[in-house]
Amino acid sequence: MGASRPDPSVTERLRDPGDRWGSLARDLAWVVGVVGLIALVLFLVSGTWPAVVTIESESMVPNMNVGDLVLVVAADRYGALVTSNEGSLSRYGRFNDLPDRAGEPVWGDVIVYRPNGATDVHPIIHRAIGRVNESEAAEQFGADHGGYITKGDNNPIRDQDGGYAGLGRLQPVKPEWIVGKALFAVPIVGYLPLHLFEVAAIVIGAMLLWELWQRRRDRERAPEPPRERGSKKKPARRR
Repeated sequence: MGASRPDPSVTERLRDPGDRWGSLARDLAWVVGVVGLIALVLFLVSGTWPAVVTIESESMVPNMNVGDLVLVVAADRYGALVTSNEGSLSRYGRFNDLPDRAGEPVWGDVIVYRPNGATDVHPIIHRAIGRVNESEAAEQFGADHGGYITKGDNNPIRDQDGGYAGLGRLQPVKPEWIVGKALFAVPIVGYLPLHLFEVAAIVIGAMLLWELWQRRRDRERAPEPPRERGSKKKPARRR
């Protein structure tokens, strides 16, 4: 008897085009590689991270809607950050096709910032309506530093006039709290990141089912091995 062949290594299975599980692993690695490449390109283009955010509330309606996927760039990229007060003078604005909830035109940039500098909560995406110095911040908001004042186009009050769950009253936005400014948005596409785990589970599950179905189909199509001829005794003749 010859020596039994050892089980193939992981590397051999990945290289074997006929190995279904190796093929699945290559497919998953390809998907991860493509996603990583896209993330790298987005970072190089935007100069910040996260480079995309999803609109999850109606605070920026009607110029930004739930499910919009927004590309974010560094605050100083493609021009300086412009507040509403500055934009109203130069007639510059982004995401300002429609007026705010009060019917007033909106100007300036929309920024993404971390409320009170917190990194463990979801960033806020609102319009930068102005900027205050340290003394103005202390007088108006009881803050110990200056910064940007922000407001959602669909909100009745400024962010700094209200609070955030777990953080207390929102403070003027320091420049280092700003993730970036919104460059453009793609409608509807943002629903995918909102349900990222569900989408990933469906895709991976579909790939596994496909591989299992392929294996079963190949087994059914495989020809049956020839039967070995056994030695059968001939029946004895009767005399």
